[in-house]
Amino acid sequence: MTSNSVNALKEANIPVLAKLVDEGYDLTAPIPSCVLMYKQELPLMYPDDPDVLKVQKAFFDPFEYLWLRHKGDALDTNFSSALGDVAYQVACHQRVQNIGLKTRDVLNLVHDSEVTPYERCSGHDGTYAVKKETRDKSVKIARPTVRKIDAQAPDRFISDCPMAGEHIANLADNVQKAEHPMSLLREAYGL
Repeated sequence: MTSNSVNALKEANIPVLAKLVDEGYDLTAPIPSCVLMYKQELPLMYPDDPDVLKVQKAFFDPFEYLWLRHKGDALDTNFSSALGDVAYQVACHQRVQNIGLKTRDVLNLVHDSEVTPYERCSGHDGTYAVKKETRDKSVKIARPTVRKIDAQAPDRFISDCPMAGEHIANLADNVQKAEHPMSLLREAYGL
Protein backbone atom coordinates (compact mmCIF):
# COMPACT_ATOMS: atom_id res chain seq x y z
CA MET A 1 0.00 0.00 0.00
CA THR A 2 1.40 3.41 -0.95
CA SER A 3 0.97 6.67 0.89
CA ASN A 4 -1.31 9.40 -0.39
CA SER A 5 1.65 11.74 -0.92
CA VAL A 6 3.58 9.18 -3.01
CA ASN A 7 0.48 8.48 -5.06
CA ALA A 8 -0.19 12.21 -5.57
CA LEU A 9 3.39 12.80 -6.73
CA LYS A 10 3.24 9.79 -9.03
CA GLU A 11 -0.01 11.07 -10.53
CA ALA A 12 1.54 14.52 -11.05
CA ASN A 13 4.85 13.38 -12.57
CA ILE A 14 4.39 10.09 -14.42
CA PRO A 15 1.94 11.43 -17.06
CA VAL A 16 4.33 14.29 -17.90
CA LEU A 17 7.32 11.94 -18.17
CA ALA A 18 5.36 9.28 -20.09
CA LYS A 19 4.37 11.94 -22.63
CA LEU A 20 8.03 12.84 -23.11
CA VAL A 21 8.87 9.16 -23.67
CA ASP A 22 6.06 8.96 -26.24
CA GLU A 23 7.66 11.95 -27.99
CA GLY A 24 10.95 10.03 -28.23
CA TYR A 25 12.88 11.42 -25.29
CA ASP A 26 15.13 9.50 -22.92
CA LEU A 27 15.00 10.61 -19.27
CA THR A 28 17.62 11.26 -16.64
CA ALA A 29 18.10 13.04 -13.31
CA PRO A 30 21.33 14.32 -11.72
CA ILE A 31 20.65 12.78 -8.29
CA PRO A 32 20.97 8.98 -7.83
CA SER A 33 18.00 8.74 -5.43
CA CYS A 34 15.74 10.34 -8.05
CA VAL A 35 16.93 7.93 -10.74
CA LEU A 36 16.40 5.03 -8.33
CA MET A 37 12.82 6.16 -7.66
CA TYR A 38 11.88 6.03 -11.34
CA LYS A 39 13.93 2.98 -12.29
CA GLN A 40 13.20 0.72 -9.33
CA GLU A 41 10.96 2.02 -6.56
CA LEU A 42 7.91 3.26 -8.48
CA PRO A 43 7.82 0.11 -10.66
CA LEU A 44 7.81 -1.98 -7.46
CA MET A 45 4.95 0.09 -6.02
CA TYR A 46 2.95 0.26 -9.27
CA PRO A 47 3.88 -2.90 -11.22
CA ASP A 48 0.67 -2.82 -13.30
CA ASP A 49 0.84 0.83 -14.37
CA PRO A 50 1.91 0.93 -18.04
CA ASP A 51 3.07 4.55 -17.84
CA VAL A 52 5.29 3.83 -14.81
CA LEU A 53 6.86 0.94 -16.73
CA LYS A 54 7.28 3.10 -19.83
CA VAL A 55 9.10 5.74 -17.80
CA GLN A 56 11.23 3.08 -16.10
CA LYS A 57 12.50 1.77 -19.45
CA ALA A 58 13.44 5.28 -20.62
CA PHE A 59 15.11 6.45 -17.37
CA PHE A 60 18.91 6.49 -16.99
CA ASP A 61 21.58 7.61 -14.60
CA PRO A 62 23.29 10.50 -16.44
CA PHE A 63 26.66 8.79 -16.73
CA GLU A 64 25.06 5.46 -17.57
CA TYR A 65 23.38 7.31 -20.44
CA LEU A 66 26.61 9.01 -21.55
CA TRP A 67 28.49 5.70 -21.43
CA LEU A 68 25.85 4.09 -23.65
CA ARG A 69 26.27 7.02 -26.08
CA HIS A 70 30.05 6.51 -25.98
CA LYS A 71 29.70 2.78 -26.70
CA GLY A 72 27.51 3.71 -29.67
CA ASP A 73 30.13 6.23 -30.94
CA ALA A 74 27.74 9.10 -30.21
CA LEU A 75 29.65 10.89 -27.42
CA ASP A 76 31.97 13.74 -28.30
CA THR A 77 35.27 12.94 -26.56
CA ASN A 78 37.05 16.04 -27.81
CA PHE A 79 37.74 17.42 -24.34
CA SER A 80 39.64 20.68 -23.91
CA SER A 81 40.57 20.56 -20.20
CA ALA A 82 42.11 17.83 -18.03
CA LEU A 83 40.61 17.07 -14.62
CA GLY A 84 43.72 15.79 -12.83
CA ASP A 85 43.59 13.39 -9.89
CA VAL A 86 39.95 12.95 -8.82
CA ALA A 87 38.63 11.12 -5.76
CA TYR A 88 35.12 9.81 -6.33
CA GLN A 89 32.69 8.68 -3.63
CA VAL A 90 30.21 6.36 -5.34
CA ALA A 91 26.76 7.16 -3.98
CA CYS A 92 24.87 4.31 -2.29
CA HIS A 93 21.73 4.99 -4.36
CA GLN A 94 23.86 4.66 -7.47
CA ARG A 95 25.57 1.43 -6.40
CA VAL A 96 22.22 -0.27 -5.72
CA GLN A 97 21.26 0.29 -9.38
CA ASN A 98 24.01 -2.11 -10.51
CA ILE A 99 25.09 0.02 -13.45
CA GLY A 100 28.78 -0.13 -12.63
CA LEU A 101 31.17 2.77 -12.33
CA LYS A 102 29.96 4.76 -15.33
CA THR A 103 30.79 8.14 -13.79
CA ARG A 104 34.40 7.03 -13.41
CA ASP A 105 34.44 5.48 -16.87
CA VAL A 106 33.16 8.61 -18.63
CA LEU A 107 35.42 11.01 -16.71
CA ASN A 108 38.44 8.78 -17.33
CA LEU A 109 37.91 9.43 -21.06
CA VAL A 110 39.18 12.96 -20.38
CA HIS A 111 42.91 13.25 -21.13
CA ASP A 112 45.25 13.57 -18.14
CA SER A 113 42.49 12.60 -15.72
CA GLU A 114 42.44 9.75 -13.23
CA VAL A 115 39.27 9.05 -11.26
CA THR A 116 39.66 6.82 -8.20
CA PRO A 117 36.34 5.44 -6.93
CA TYR A 118 35.52 4.75 -3.28
CA GLU A 119 32.54 2.44 -2.93
CA ARG A 120 31.71 3.02 0.71
CA CYS A 121 28.84 4.75 2.42
CA SER A 122 29.24 8.43 3.25
CA GLY A 123 27.18 8.02 6.42
CA HIS A 124 24.86 10.87 5.46
CA ASP A 125 21.64 8.96 4.69
CA GLY A 126 19.20 11.84 4.37
CA THR A 127 18.96 13.51 7.78
CA TYR A 128 21.07 10.91 9.64
CA ALA A 129 24.21 13.07 9.49
CA VAL A 130 22.51 16.20 10.77
CA LYS A 131 20.46 14.85 13.66
CA LYS A 132 22.06 15.31 17.07
CA GLU A 133 21.27 11.74 18.15
CA THR A 134 22.87 10.10 15.05
CA ARG A 135 25.62 12.56 14.05
CA ASP A 136 28.44 10.65 15.80
CA LYS A 137 27.38 7.38 14.17
CA SER A 138 27.27 9.11 10.80
CA VAL A 139 30.82 10.40 11.21
CA LYS A 140 32.01 6.93 12.24
CA ILE A 141 30.46 5.42 9.10
CA ALA A 142 32.13 8.06 6.91
CA ARG A 143 35.62 7.78 8.48
CA PRO A 144 36.97 4.91 6.28
CA THR A 145 36.13 6.86 3.11
CA VAL A 146 37.43 10.13 4.55
CA ARG A 147 40.74 8.47 5.51
CA LYS A 148 41.21 7.04 2.00
CA ILE A 149 40.41 10.35 0.32
CA ASP A 150 42.71 12.25 2.68
CA ALA A 151 45.49 9.75 1.94
CA GLN A 152 44.96 10.27 -1.78
CA ALA A 153 45.05 14.09 -1.40
CA PRO A 154 43.29 14.50 -4.76
CA ASP A 155 43.13 17.58 -6.95
CA ARG A 156 39.33 17.25 -6.97
CA PHE A 157 36.65 15.41 -5.01
CA ILE A 158 33.28 14.35 -6.48
CA SER A 159 30.15 12.44 -5.59
CA ASP A 160 26.96 12.00 -7.60
CA CYS A 161 25.09 12.63 -4.33
CA PRO A 162 25.47 16.26 -3.19
CA MET A 163 24.66 15.43 0.46
CA ALA A 164 27.22 12.59 0.57
CA GLY A 165 29.83 14.75 -1.10
CA GLU A 166 29.36 17.68 1.25
CA HIS A 167 29.43 15.40 4.29
CA ILE A 168 32.74 13.82 3.29
CA ALA A 169 34.26 17.14 2.21
CA ASN A 170 33.37 18.68 5.58
CA LEU A 171 35.07 15.80 7.41
CA ALA A 172 38.16 15.56 5.19
CA ASP A 173 41.40 17.45 5.75
CA ASN A 174 42.68 17.25 2.16
CA VAL A 175 39.51 18.22 0.30
CA GLN A 176 38.40 21.81 -0.12
CA LYS A 177 34.92 21.11 -1.51
CA ALA A 178 32.71 18.49 -3.12
CA GLU A 179 31.76 18.85 -6.77
CA HIS A 180 29.15 17.11 -8.87
CA PRO A 181 30.63 14.98 -11.69
CA MET A 182 28.54 16.87 -14.26
CA SER A 183 30.38 20.06 -13.29
CA LEU A 184 33.69 18.36 -14.06
CA LEU A 185 32.39 17.07 -17.38
CA ARG A 186 31.22 20.57 -18.28
CA GLU A 187 34.68 21.89 -17.41
CA ALA A 188 36.37 19.15 -19.45
CA TYR A 189 34.38 20.30 -22.49
CA GLY A 190 35.46 23.90 -21.82
CA LEU A 191 31.91 25.09 -21.22
